[in-house]
Amino acid sequence: MALDFKFEVSARDAGTRARLGRLHTPYGVVETPCFMPVGTCGTVKALTQDHLEELGAGIILGNTYHLYLRPGHEIIRSAGGLHRFMGWPHPILTDSGGFQVMSLKELGRITEDGVEFRSHLDGSSHFFSPERVVEIQLALGSDIMMILDECVPYPSSEEATQRAVRLTGRWAMRAKRYYTDEAGRRPELSAGALYGIIQGEVNEALRRESAEEMQEIGFAGYALGGLSVGEPKSATYDVAEFTAGLLPEDQPRYLMGVGTPRDLVECVARGVDQFDCVMPTRNARNACVFTSEGRLAIRGARYARDNGPLDPACACAVCRRYTRAYIRHLFVAREMLAAILATYHNVYFYLDTMRKIRQAIGAGDFASFLSKVRAGP
Repeated sequence: MALDFKFEVSARDAGTRARLGRLHTPYGVVETPCFMPVGTCGTVKALTQDHLEELGAGIILGNTYHLYLRPGHEIIRSAGGLHRFMGWPHPILTDSGGFQVMSLKELGRITEDGVEFRSHLDGSSHFFSPERVVEIQLALGSDIMMILDECVPYPSSEEATQRAVRLTGRWAMRAKRYYTDEAGRRPELSAGALYGIIQGEVNEALRRESAEEMQEIGFAGYALGGLSVGEPKSATYDVAEFTAGLLPEDQPRYLMGVGTPRDLVECVARGVDQFDCVMPTRNARNACVFTSEGRLAIRGARYARDNGPLDPACACAVCRRYTRAYIRHLFVAREMLAAILATYHNVYFYLDTMRKIRQAIGAGDFASFLSKVRAGP
């Protein structure tokens, strides 16, 4: 099982919990800390796979819920797996779909057995069990797979949070058992690594309970779930630091669905290795770009005659070639190139932030880098 998966820490920052590492996966090595652009349906919106390779995306994310509904995991399996289906010969992490079920609660019902839900596409009925979610991800052939979990919104009562933590724990045991049995029955199967997910909202006692249970079950890595769902930013940071501190030093830690470029820096300082978020791509499609000077709402009239780049400090291909005035024009004219250029820049900005983080840790200068980020816009 996951014989090609290994995580190694190569350097640690003396003043924080930041660490430099390497994730070895069946489809390549990922330098950590890393950001994973979100390719929910097998595509990072507005970018080609060539773009992603140019940008240096070491790993991307797909989603079990969406790929199961369309085109279907059997179609992807018959094409040779998700890597071959989408022409991406590099690592892929697939999310279980638990968050999507939570966000579409009017279409679903959670039971002990799993989640009953109706497709947001056509209303058809479906069921995800912990075993089924692993089965689908094995068909997709992802390098890293996530267990099915229950993610509660913020704020939730202690009773509801406790119920979700314990249900997630029982589901985790079932997922691990199925994963182990399936790999044992099929020795030819090169199963991706399976991560456990820690829930508990902002309740430290429940976070500890969840973290201990996940480690007792035993996974290749551990994800911090249930954050960036409405809680204050300070609570996100506090819970990330507390939970990361409960996890093994020799295994990867993944903070799901977070966040802004500053969030990435802050949470690396708290011991996190992997991140994903739709923010760089979604914001780009809505004419919001991230820069060293802060966020720009590029559709604004003030940029109509601005012939400077999106970010004077950015070395991406978009900033080297195109002006704010031109990109604003594309958005106003509703040209599809607008989303392409803004997305390319935003994803570059995120990945470049991670490169700078890794360089700072490697140089023993991460604390200084963190101070500069905190002093910035």
